[in-house]
Amino acid sequence: MSRPGRNAEHSVLPLIHDRTFEPRYGEPVRLSPLVARLTAPNASPFTFHGTNTYLVGEGDLAVVDPGPEDEAHVRAILAAAGGRRISHIVVTHTHRDHSPGARLLKAQTDAPIVGADVHRPARPLNVGEINPLDAGGDTIHVADRVLAHGETLAGDGWTLETVETPGHTANHLAFALREEASLFSGDHVMAWSTSIVAPPDGSMADYMASLETLMARGEGRYHPGHGGPVEEAQAYVAALKTHRLAREAAVLERIAAGDGTIPAMVKVIYRDVDPILHGPAALSVLAHVEDLVARGLVLSDGPPSLTARYELA
Repeated sequence: MSRPGRNAEHSVLPLIHDRTFEPRYGEPVRLSPLVARLTAPNASPFTFHGTNTYLVGEGDLAVVDPGPEDEAHVRAILAAAGGRRISHIVVTHTHRDHSPGARLLKAQTDAPIVGADVHRPARPLNVGEINPLDAGGDTIHVADRVLAHGETLAGDGWTLETVETPGHTANHLAFALREEASLFSGDHVMAWSTSIVAPPDGSMADYMASLETLMARGEGRYHPGHGGPVEEAQAYVAALKTHRLAREAAVLERIAAGDGTIPAMVKVIYRDVDPILHGPAALSVLAHVEDLVARGLVLSDGPPSLTARYELA
Protein backbone atom coordinates (compact mmCIF):
# COMPACT_ATOMS: atom_id res chain seq x y z
CA MET A 1 0.00 0.00 0.00
CA SER A 2 1.37 3.42 -0.87
CA ARG A 3 1.86 6.07 1.75
CA PRO A 4 -0.86 8.73 2.19
CA GLY A 5 -0.51 11.56 -0.26
CA ARG A 6 2.07 9.90 -2.50
CA ASN A 7 -0.48 9.20 -5.26
CA ALA A 8 -2.34 12.47 -4.84
CA GLU A 9 -2.74 14.85 -7.75
CA HIS A 10 0.17 17.26 -8.03
CA SER A 11 1.10 20.02 -10.45
CA VAL A 12 3.99 19.38 -12.81
CA LEU A 13 6.42 22.15 -11.88
CA PRO A 14 9.88 22.63 -13.40
CA LEU A 15 12.75 22.21 -10.98
CA ILE A 16 15.20 24.99 -11.81
CA HIS A 17 18.39 25.18 -9.75
CA ASP A 18 20.13 28.49 -9.09
CA ARG A 19 23.91 28.02 -9.01
CA THR A 20 24.80 31.72 -8.96
CA PHE A 21 26.76 32.29 -5.76
CA GLU A 22 29.74 34.31 -4.54
CA PRO A 23 31.14 32.70 -1.37
CA ARG A 24 33.26 35.71 -0.29
CA TYR A 25 35.23 33.54 2.12
CA GLY A 26 35.92 35.09 5.50
CA GLU A 27 33.52 37.97 4.87
CA PRO A 28 30.02 38.18 6.38
CA VAL A 29 27.33 38.76 3.74
CA ARG A 30 24.25 40.60 5.02
CA LEU A 31 21.12 38.84 3.73
CA SER A 32 18.44 40.58 5.82
CA PRO A 33 18.20 42.76 8.93
CA LEU A 34 18.59 39.67 11.14
CA VAL A 35 20.71 37.31 9.01
CA ALA A 36 24.33 37.37 7.85
CA ARG A 37 26.09 34.52 6.06
CA LEU A 38 29.68 33.25 6.22
CA THR A 39 30.80 30.49 3.87
CA ALA A 40 33.48 28.02 4.96
CA PRO A 41 36.23 27.31 2.39
CA ASN A 42 35.42 23.60 2.10
CA ALA A 43 34.26 23.50 -1.53
CA SER A 44 33.68 20.08 -3.13
CA PRO A 45 31.29 18.40 -5.58
CA PHE A 46 29.00 17.71 -2.61
CA THR A 47 29.33 21.01 -0.68
CA PHE A 48 29.28 23.37 -3.71
CA HIS A 49 31.36 26.43 -2.70
CA GLY A 50 31.36 25.41 0.98
CA THR A 51 29.17 25.20 4.06
CA ASN A 52 27.11 28.24 4.98
CA THR A 53 27.20 29.48 8.56
CA TYR A 54 24.55 31.97 9.59
CA LEU A 55 24.68 34.66 12.27
CA VAL A 56 21.16 35.46 13.47
CA GLY A 57 20.29 38.60 15.42
CA GLU A 58 21.46 42.16 15.96
CA GLY A 59 22.49 42.03 19.63
CA ASP A 60 22.92 38.56 21.09
CA LEU A 61 23.49 36.09 18.25
CA ALA A 62 22.60 32.54 17.34
CA VAL A 63 25.12 30.86 15.05
CA VAL A 64 23.55 28.25 12.76
CA ASP A 65 25.86 25.45 11.50
CA PRO A 66 29.42 26.50 12.42
CA GLY A 67 30.66 24.14 9.73
CA PRO A 68 33.66 21.81 9.57
CA GLU A 69 36.54 21.50 12.00
CA ASP A 70 38.26 24.62 10.69
CA GLU A 71 39.82 27.02 13.20
CA ALA A 72 40.19 29.77 10.60
CA HIS A 73 36.47 29.64 9.85
CA VAL A 74 35.66 29.82 13.57
CA ARG A 75 37.91 32.89 13.83
CA ALA A 76 35.94 34.41 10.96
CA ILE A 77 32.69 33.73 12.83
CA LEU A 78 34.03 35.47 15.92
CA ALA A 79 35.26 38.41 13.86
CA ALA A 80 31.85 38.72 12.20
CA ALA A 81 30.20 38.70 15.62
CA GLY A 82 32.24 41.80 16.41
CA GLY A 83 32.18 41.38 20.14
CA ARG A 84 28.48 40.57 20.34
CA ARG A 85 27.60 37.66 22.61
CA ILE A 86 26.90 34.33 20.91
CA SER A 87 24.04 32.88 22.97
CA HIS A 88 23.37 29.66 21.02
CA ILE A 89 25.28 27.42 18.61
CA VAL A 90 22.60 25.76 16.46
CA VAL A 91 23.23 22.55 14.50
CA THR A 92 20.86 21.36 11.76
CA HIS A 93 22.42 17.89 11.40
CA THR A 94 25.56 15.91 12.07
CA HIS A 95 27.49 15.65 8.85
CA ARG A 96 31.14 16.62 9.20
CA ASP A 97 30.76 19.69 7.02
CA HIS A 98 28.17 21.16 9.41
CA SER A 99 28.62 20.26 13.08
CA PRO A 100 32.29 19.79 14.16
CA GLY A 101 32.86 23.56 14.19
CA ALA A 102 30.30 23.77 16.99
CA ARG A 103 32.80 22.27 19.44
CA LEU A 104 35.50 24.73 18.41
CA LEU A 105 33.11 27.66 18.72
CA LYS A 106 31.85 26.50 22.12
CA ALA A 107 35.44 26.36 23.37
CA GLN A 108 35.81 30.04 22.44
CA THR A 109 32.43 31.32 23.64
CA ASP A 110 31.03 28.81 26.16
CA ALA A 111 27.72 29.07 24.30
CA PRO A 112 25.57 25.92 24.42
CA ILE A 113 25.31 23.62 21.40
CA VAL A 114 21.63 23.08 20.58
CA GLY A 115 19.59 21.37 17.90
CA ALA A 116 20.37 18.01 16.33
CA ASP A 117 20.74 14.89 18.46
CA VAL A 118 23.59 12.37 18.11
CA HIS A 119 24.36 11.02 14.66
CA ARG A 120 22.47 7.83 13.84
CA PRO A 121 21.35 5.92 10.74
CA ALA A 122 17.76 6.10 9.57
CA ARG A 123 17.49 2.32 10.00
CA PRO A 124 19.57 -0.50 11.50
CA LEU A 125 22.33 -1.92 9.33
CA ASN A 126 21.48 -5.19 7.64
CA VAL A 127 23.57 -8.27 8.39
CA GLY A 128 26.95 -7.81 6.72
CA GLU A 129 26.13 -4.27 5.56
CA ILE A 130 28.80 -1.59 5.77
CA ASN A 131 27.72 2.04 6.01
CA PRO A 132 29.47 3.74 3.05
CA LEU A 133 28.80 7.15 4.61
CA ASP A 134 30.50 6.58 7.97
CA ALA A 135 33.28 9.01 7.07
CA GLY A 136 30.74 11.79 6.60
CA GLY A 137 29.06 11.42 9.98
CA ASP A 138 30.11 13.49 13.00
CA THR A 139 29.82 10.57 15.40
CA ILE A 140 31.19 12.45 18.44
CA HIS A 141 28.65 15.28 18.27
CA VAL A 142 26.73 15.83 21.51
CA ALA A 143 24.25 18.68 21.99
CA ASP A 144 23.83 20.47 25.29
CA ARG A 145 20.13 20.66 24.42
CA VAL A 146 18.41 18.52 21.80
CA LEU A 147 15.50 20.35 20.18
CA ALA A 148 12.24 18.67 19.18
CA HIS A 149 9.65 19.74 16.61
CA GLY A 150 7.96 22.98 17.66
CA GLU A 151 10.47 23.96 20.33
CA THR A 152 11.81 27.49 20.14
CA LEU A 153 14.93 29.47 20.89
CA ALA A 154 14.70 33.20 21.55
CA GLY A 155 17.21 36.00 21.67
CA ASP A 156 17.43 39.75 21.28
CA GLY A 157 14.77 40.37 18.62
CA TRP A 158 14.76 36.89 17.10
CA THR A 159 12.89 33.61 17.55
CA LEU A 160 13.84 30.29 15.99
CA GLU A 161 11.23 27.53 15.75
CA THR A 162 12.44 23.95 15.35
CA VAL A 163 11.04 22.04 12.36
CA GLU A 164 11.92 18.34 12.23
CA THR A 165 12.92 17.44 8.67
CA PRO A 166 14.44 13.94 8.65
CA GLY A 167 15.43 12.44 5.32
CA HIS A 168 18.90 13.69 4.39
CA THR A 169 19.87 12.44 7.85
CA ALA A 170 17.71 10.89 10.54
CA ASN A 171 18.35 13.80 12.90
CA HIS A 172 17.97 16.67 10.41
CA LEU A 173 16.30 19.84 11.68
CA ALA A 174 15.32 23.12 10.03
CA PHE A 175 14.75 26.36 11.92
CA ALA A 176 12.13 28.97 11.08
CA LEU A 177 12.99 32.60 11.84
CA ARG A 178 9.58 33.90 12.83
CA GLU A 179 10.39 37.59 12.59
CA GLU A 180 11.30 37.33 8.90
CA ALA A 181 9.12 34.40 7.75
CA SER A 182 12.28 32.63 6.56
CA LEU A 183 13.75 29.21 7.30
CA PHE A 184 17.24 27.76 7.75
CA SER A 185 16.84 24.60 5.70
CA GLY A 186 20.22 22.92 6.23
CA ASP A 187 20.75 20.30 3.52
CA HIS A 188 17.07 19.39 3.21
CA VAL A 189 16.29 22.04 0.57
CA MET A 190 18.97 23.90 -1.40
CA ALA A 191 18.77 26.12 -4.47
CA TRP A 192 21.92 24.85 -6.17
CA SER A 193 21.11 21.11 -6.17
CA THR A 194 18.83 18.41 -4.87
CA SER A 195 19.78 16.95 -1.49
CA ILE A 196 21.53 13.59 -1.28
CA VAL A 197 19.27 11.00 0.35
CA ALA A 198 21.48 7.98 0.91
CA PRO A 199 20.70 4.93 3.07
CA PRO A 200 21.38 4.01 5.76
CA ASP A 201 21.97 7.61 6.92
CA GLY A 202 19.01 8.90 4.94
CA SER A 203 15.48 7.76 4.16
CA MET A 204 13.42 8.66 1.10
CA ALA A 205 10.15 8.03 2.91
CA ASP A 206 11.22 10.44 5.64
CA TYR A 207 12.49 12.95 3.10
CA MET A 208 9.18 13.02 1.21
CA ALA A 209 7.23 13.39 4.46
CA SER A 210 9.48 16.29 5.43
CA LEU A 211 8.79 18.02 2.11
CA GLU A 212 5.10 17.78 3.01
CA THR A 213 5.89 19.32 6.40
CA LEU A 214 7.53 22.31 4.72
CA MET A 215 4.76 22.65 2.14
CA ALA A 216 2.28 23.02 5.00
CA ARG A 217 4.20 26.03 6.28
CA GLY A 218 4.36 29.57 4.93
CA GLU A 219 8.02 30.62 4.82
CA GLY A 220 8.84 32.18 1.46
CA ARG A 221 12.65 32.27 1.70
CA TYR A 222 15.06 29.55 2.80
CA HIS A 223 18.68 29.95 3.88
CA PRO A 224 20.31 26.60 2.93
CA GLY A 225 23.45 24.84 4.09
CA HIS A 226 25.16 25.40 0.73
CA GLY A 227 24.70 27.96 -2.02
CA GLY A 228 22.42 30.96 -2.22
CA PRO A 229 18.93 31.55 -0.81
CA VAL A 230 15.93 29.59 -2.00
CA GLU A 231 13.49 32.22 -3.22
CA GLU A 232 9.77 31.50 -3.70
CA ALA A 233 10.40 28.53 -1.45
CA GLN A 234 6.92 27.03 -1.48
CA ALA A 235 6.92 26.68 -5.28
CA TYR A 236 10.45 25.31 -5.18
CA VAL A 237 9.58 22.66 -2.58
CA ALA A 238 6.57 21.62 -4.67
CA ALA A 239 8.94 21.26 -7.64
CA LEU A 240 11.30 19.14 -5.52
CA LYS A 241 8.40 16.84 -4.67
CA THR A 242 7.48 16.52 -8.34
CA HIS A 243 11.12 15.79 -9.21
CA ARG A 244 11.38 13.03 -6.60
CA LEU A 245 8.11 11.47 -7.75
CA ALA A 246 9.45 11.50 -11.32
CA ARG A 247 12.61 9.72 -10.11
CA GLU A 248 10.44 7.15 -8.35
CA ALA A 249 8.48 6.61 -11.57
CA ALA A 250 11.75 6.22 -13.49
CA VAL A 251 12.93 3.54 -11.05
CA LEU A 252 9.66 1.64 -11.49
CA GLU A 253 9.94 1.95 -15.27
CA ARG A 254 13.48 0.56 -15.29
CA ILE A 255 12.49 -2.38 -13.10
CA ALA A 256 9.53 -3.08 -15.37
CA ALA A 257 11.90 -2.98 -18.35
CA GLY A 258 14.08 -5.66 -16.78
CA ASP A 259 16.80 -3.54 -15.17
CA GLY A 260 16.75 -5.48 -11.93
CA THR A 261 19.93 -4.07 -10.39
CA ILE A 262 20.75 -0.58 -9.18
CA PRO A 263 23.86 -0.19 -11.41
CA ALA A 264 21.70 -0.96 -14.46
CA MET A 265 19.10 1.59 -13.37
CA VAL A 266 21.72 4.30 -12.69
CA LYS A 267 23.30 3.78 -16.12
CA VAL A 268 20.01 4.77 -17.77
CA ILE A 269 18.38 7.17 -15.30
CA TYR A 270 21.57 9.19 -14.76
CA ARG A 271 23.06 8.85 -18.24
CA ASP A 272 23.41 12.65 -18.54
CA VAL A 273 25.08 13.05 -15.13
CA ASP A 274 28.85 13.21 -14.61
CA PRO A 275 29.98 9.62 -13.86
CA ILE A 276 31.81 10.89 -10.76
CA LEU A 277 28.35 11.34 -9.24
CA HIS A 278 27.06 7.88 -10.14
CA GLY A 279 28.05 6.56 -6.69
CA PRO A 280 25.79 9.03 -4.84
CA ALA A 281 23.16 8.48 -7.56
CA ALA A 282 23.18 4.75 -6.80
CA LEU A 283 22.53 5.51 -3.13
CA SER A 284 19.65 7.80 -4.15
CA VAL A 285 18.15 4.99 -6.25
CA LEU A 286 18.58 2.66 -3.27
CA ALA A 287 16.63 5.14 -1.13
CA HIS A 288 13.77 5.04 -3.64
CA VAL A 289 13.91 1.24 -3.86
CA GLU A 290 13.85 0.85 -0.06
CA ASP A 291 10.71 2.98 0.03
CA LEU A 292 9.08 1.08 -2.85
CA VAL A 293 9.83 -2.28 -1.18
CA ALA A 294 8.38 -1.02 2.12
CA ARG A 295 5.23 0.08 0.27
CA GLY A 296 4.85 -3.33 -1.40
CA LEU A 297 5.39 -2.07 -4.95
CA VAL A 298 8.74 -3.78 -5.53
CA LEU A 299 10.16 -7.15 -4.46
CA SER A 300 13.80 -7.73 -3.49
CA ASP A 301 15.77 -11.00 -3.35
CA GLY A 302 16.94 -10.00 0.14
CA PRO A 303 17.19 -6.81 2.19
CA PRO A 304 17.31 -3.85 -0.21
CA SER A 305 20.94 -3.07 -1.02
CA LEU A 306 23.20 -1.86 -3.80
CA THR A 307 23.76 -5.47 -4.91
CA ALA A 308 20.27 -6.94 -4.55
CA ARG A 309 18.01 -7.77 -7.48
CA TYR A 310 14.54 -6.25 -7.85
CA GLU A 311 11.28 -6.93 -9.67
CA LEU A 312 7.82 -5.42 -9.63
CA ALA A 313 5.45 -6.86 -7.05
